[in-house]
Amino acid sequence: MSKAVYVEARPKGRPEGTAISEYVVEESGDRVLHTAATQVAAITWSKAQGYTPHIARVRHLNDKRNPAHWRAV
Repeated sequence: MSKAVYVEARPKGRPEGTAISEYVVEESGDRVLHTAATQVAAITWSKAQGYTPHIARVRHLNDKRNPAHWRAV
């Protein structure tokens, strides 16, 4: 079974409508494993490394301890 990682947009806590500068792949402890220009690139990298990437169901709901906030891709 592969380990779950989380793909999140940056900057974190950005106001709605503000541009996304990058996407990061994080472990559950918020340690950044990789940075990518697009969400697709972050997901592709995660899968190539043997991880199961998850993205937030709703962008502002991203509590990694709550599985209902995430979906595997």
